[in-house]
Amino acid sequence: MSLRHLPEKTPSSLFASMRGHHAAVRVPDYEAEKRWFIEKLDFRVIHEWPYEDQNLAYVGPANDDHFYIEILGDGVPSPTPKATYRDLSDSLRYAGFHHVCLQVDDVDATVAELRRRGVTIVTEPFVLKVIDRRLAFFADPFGNLFELAEVLA
Repeated sequence: MSLRHLPEKTPSSLFASMRGHHAAVRVPDYEAEKRWFIEKLDFRVIHEWPYEDQNLAYVGPANDDHFYIEILGDGVPSPTPKATYRDLSDSLRYAGFHHVCLQVDDVDATVAELRRRGVTIVTEPFVLKVIDRRLAFFADPFGNLFELAEVLA
């Protein structure tokens, strides 16, 4: 199986209406995370609302209205230890949710701009031929991983 030759869709499935909408990230500082998405990634605030002792927001990429990151911030998160990663290989040692992928036209240019804006680059751009992608990884201020993916010709 290849990403260039996808299996047939199954429109008769009871779940045929499923689409990706958002991924959520729980952080201790709502305003810091929201500001990071706005200032570092040019994300837009789509909607904000309170829930219990937290503040929440959907933030979306500069030119995409189909996928959001939900910020769950403030309150008192449990003191669950969070792994910090030196690089991609190091991050793959831990079970659980790993990253959110954002597709871009040019990984190298995106990484250069993220670096200029002070974003932590966790893994420099590299090609993964088996999926025909150029990839890189970066982290938010709280160590959550995000992947950049460029589809290769």
